[in-house]
Order: sequence, then C-alpha cells, then structure tokens
Amino acid sequence: MEQEKVEKQKEEREEALIEFYSSFKDLFEFFCLNTTIHGTVRLVCSTRNKMKTAFWALLFLASFAMLYWQFALIFNEYWSYPVIMTISVHSEPKMFPAITICNLNPYRVNAVRKNMAELDNITQKTFREVYGFDIPQSVLEDNLKSDDWLNNKSSKVHPSRFHLNESFGLLKFGRNREKVGFLLCNRTGGECYRKVYLSGVDALREWYRFHYMNIMSQVPPINFSHNERCPGGIQDLVYSCRYNQQSCPPSDCRHFHHAIYGSCFTFNSNGTDTKWQASKPGILYGLSLILKVEQKDHIPLLSTKAGVKVMIHKHNQSPFLEHEGFDIRPGIESTIGMKQVEVTRLDGNYGDCTKDGKDVNVTLIYESNYTLQACLHSCFQQLMIKHCGCGYYYYPLPDPGAKYCNYNDHPAWGHCFYLQYDQFANHKHSCFQKCRKPCQETWYRLSAGYANWPSTKSERWIHKVLKEQYNYSVNTERKDIAKVNIFYEHLDYYSLDETSGYSATLAMSNMGSQWSLWFGSSVLSVVEMLEFLVDIIILSLIFCYRWITAKKINVMNHPPAISSVTLTLEKYRYLEEGLAASQNMTKLYPSEGDASLDKKGISTPFSKYSGCHVPELYTGVVLNGYKYQEDHCTETGLNR
Repeated sequence: MEQEKVEKQKEEREEALIEFYSSFKDLFEFFCLNTTIHGTVRLVCSTRNKMKTAFWALLFLASFAMLYWQFALIFNEYWSYPVIMTISVHSEPKMFPAITICNLNPYRVNAVRKNMAELDNITQKTFREVYGFDIPQSVLEDNLKSDDWLNNKSSKVHPSRFHLNESFGLLKFGRNREKVGFLLCNRTGGECYRKVYLSGVDALREWYRFHYMNIMSQVPPINFSHNERCPGGIQDLVYSCRYNQQSCPPSDCRHFHHAIYGSCFTFNSNGTDTKWQASKPGILYGLSLILKVEQKDHIPLLSTKAGVKVMIHKHNQSPFLEHEGFDIRPGIESTIGMKQVEVTRLDGNYGDCTKDGKDVNVTLIYESNYTLQACLHSCFQQLMIKHCGCGYYYYPLPDPGAKYCNYNDHPAWGHCFYLQYDQFANHKHSCFQKCRKPCQETWYRLSAGYANWPSTKSERWIHKVLKEQYNYSVNTERKDIAKVNIFYEHLDYYSLDETSGYSATLAMSNMGSQWSLWFGSSVLSVVEMLEFLVDIIILSLIFCYRWITAKKINVMNHPPAISSVTLTLEKYRYLEEGLAASQNMTKLYPSEGDASLDKKGISTPFSKYSGCHVPELYTGVVLNGYKYQEDHCTETGLNR
C-alpha cells in the first residue's frame, strides 16, 4: 500500500502544470545544466573538485562584470546623443533667392533738418577741442535733398521740443591721451560708462551716431508691413534690372528704409512669382543690375563709405545687412556666384533648435519667418524697453505704445544702452540663451570676381546711353555707377543633414555583440536569465509564506507562560472542588470508596465538571510536591 501511494504521488508531480523547486540549490543546478549560456555547466559539474568550481565561478563573475562594463560604455555613448553631419548633393530647378540692395545713405528728414545742422556745429566745435583744427566746411555743408517718402511721415514731429545735449562731448583718455571716447552716466551720476577707442575716426563716428539716434527718435517708427512696392523710388538707385535675359518682374519687390543703410529694395521677397524660377545656371540666366551710387547726399560722419550694400537671403526673411551683407564698389563690375546649402538640424535630445520659433519665449518684432538674428534683435529691443524704458532706434518697436530713446525724455538711456549692448556684442547677453537656431536653414555660399566698369574706352558710349535713357548726368571724373551680376554657379545644391550618431538599433547591435563575445549566447539566453530571476523571486515568496505560517502555528501550540502564583491558585481551586465532590460522592456511594488511587496509592481528587482526574495544567510547575507527567484522562470508576 505504501509503495502504491509513493508511485501515485510521483505521477501527480510529473503531471503538475507548474513545478517549483524544493530548494534554491535545485533551482540553481537546473539552470546551470539546461541554460544556453556558455560556462554555467562548469559551476555544478565539478562539485567534487572545489578548486575548479571556484575557478569557473570567478571566471564567470569576471566575464559578467566585463559584459556590463561594456554595456555601461554603450549606454553612455547612446545617452550622449552624438550627431553625424551627412552631406548630400541634389540637382533640381529651384527659386531664385531674395536680393536686398541699399544705397548706404540714411537721408535727412526736413522735420529734423534744424537739429541736424545744430549737430554739425557741435561736431565742428568738439573736433576743434579734441584735435585742435576744424573739419572742412565742405564736409558738413547742409545738403538740400531729403527723402520724400520719409517726409510724408514728418507731420507728427515737433523739432522745437528737442534740444541737443551739448555737455555730451568727446574726451581723451590714457597716460599720453592717445585714446578718444566719451562718458555716459546713470541718473544719479554715481556710475558712469566709458566708451574708449584707439582710433579717433571710430570715436567720432560713434559719438555722432549717438546724437543722430536721439534726433531721429522724433520720427515716427516705420513699420515694414506698410512699405511701398517697386518701382516707387527705385529709379534713384537702379538704372537697369534684368533677370534671365529679360526685364525684372515688377511684382514681389518691396521698398523699405533702413536706419543705417538708407533706402533699400528687396527683389523676389516672397518667392511666389514663377518668373523668378531658376532654370539654368550661369551669368546670362541670373540677375544683372546697373546701380546709381550717389555720394553728394550722404551724411559724411554717419556713412563713411560709398557704394551699395547687397544681401542674398531666403524668401520672407528680414535682411540683417550689418551681419550678412557685402558692399558693391562704384566703378566696379561685381560678379557674384552662388551655391545654395540647405541645413537640417535635429532637435530634442540631439540639439537645441526650433522648427518655427513658436516654442521660443521671444516675440518677434519683424513680420517675417523666424531666424536667429530676428530673435536676438527682438529680445534685445524688449529688454531695452524693460530695463531702460525706451527702444533702440535701429530696431523696430514691439508695440505702438513704446517710444524710441532720446536724452531729453530719458537722460540716462545711453548708460543703460551701452551696458546692454556690450554684453550683446560679446555674446554674454541673456538673449543668447533664449534664442535658438532654426532646425531648417538656407545658406548661400558666395564667390566673387571684380573688374573695372565701365572701361576707359567704353565709358563714353555707356554714359551717353544712360543719359538718353535715364537722364544720367555725364561726368567722367566721378565714379557714380556700378554693376553687379548675381547667378547660380550650378543648380546642384548641398544638403547638410544631422543624423543620430548612435541610434537605438546600433546600441542593441553592439550589446548583442558584447553578449555573444563574453557568453556566446543569444536573446533567448537573456529570456532564460529573466526566467531564472522570476523563479528565485517566486521561490523566495513561497519560503517566506511558509515561515510566517509556521511561526503562527508555533505561537498557537505554545501559549505564553503564566506566573507560578496564578497556576497554584487555579490548581488549588480545582483541587478544592474535587475534594468537595469526593465527599459528596462518598456519602452517596459508600461502597465504592472515598477516592481513586494513583500509581503510588495516593488518592486523587476529581472535578465536578468531568469524570476525569484533574491534571496539572502546565508541566513545568510543581504543586504540593506533585509534577504533571502527561495529559490523559482516567475514568473514576463511579457508577452513574
């Protein structure tokens, strides 16, 4: 019978759906003998040779440590998010870029002409005090021409209310007084900013520019969204415009005024006219301009060079000529070849860029697409209004309620401005942390060639043609015309794309290679290890449950000890009740005897609650010289 029970229990164990091991040793031996990880069988097969077992155990642990060290290197490389720049070449027809040209002549406005003349007088006086001689009167002569387009906006200007600050002048610094500059102090005069130059020309220009900004702050701000379209005013700058061997399309051309570079025009500003489509490379199929370079209307201390400022940029983008423009010299034919470059950056963990600027905490003051320069200028202007109480004249105002700075309304604005501007110029301003690069950007790599134009033999007939066609004033002694050709060198364009240098796929591949190198196993081996860990956890929970259950049973079987005095009194009460019952029973049944006798012949009392002899409740306590031996019940032999 017992053998049949053993066989039946064995069959039940074999047919069990889930089998758990009786010990951790059995679990470990099963794993080592059946796993596909190399080397684990050596941990259990050499149980008799403990030195080999220890050697293989150390070797296994060392391999395991090396594996996870390599894993740490892989994860460290992956979490550093490296970037690879890939260069590809594409060839397809594309739109000609936007071209902005400016005449380098910030015209004077009639409404502030009196203030400008007063500034020229102060400049003459300051120059005499610093250098000991006068500026030639021909340099500072008042010119008669002004920009009619700006004069239309001068009705709100009240020049009588503005007064130049004559106390703000040039000073000499240094031991030998070789440096020239000026001082700007705050409202209390306790803190001053010193702007110093080694070149007196630069110092005089900056000093004059500061006064000029204060004067021009009276002119109402010019919003780019209300600019005129070509050809209004373009005849003052452009004699001839041809694109793709035809006259330039008059559409998609905008006119605006730049505070530094004067009257400006942008061709193909939005890139919506199909006539500007570039179908062939070369000079003949590009843009050719004959430009008028006027110098008599210049403000000599504000604009010290003659020519035309040109910038090639993407459509619907504000041109920042002070950063990316180049100059066209008069009397020169400039040939500019372009190569387009498309840049794509990764955002998120791989880089800090923005797709459209909406996630940048800066509101653009330009009505154009997001660019880094537009963001920086907008941020600087907003901080100027916040800290200095007014706006910088060379940048647009962010809202209609803001005003440009001048030292009549804001006496200490110069001190505040130059402190901000120095940080901005040195890339230490907070705006460089706020503004991010665009994730998609278009560059134009330029190559230039120059030649004298017109030549000595051809200038006469060219001047005559310009005179007949554009009323050009012939003067062979002056170089007041220039020519520029802008074209695609080839229609191929480069694409610079950032890609992940260490992708998740590559990281997993390297991890698999390391796993195979150190253990010669595969993904299924990893699953086996996970199963092994799960089995350990389950077996630990089972053992923990058994231990807790056994502890509860042990507490129930062994109640806590009661004091010896209480035990003695309790037994004494039982004994007294037993004796009383014995006397009563003797009276009722005198023939049966007084009481039952124990093994030693001593009478044993019995309880009134049962027919059994009353045992001592606890074995470790002796009462009246008697000790309890074992729990049993003996019939008293009474007849019921």
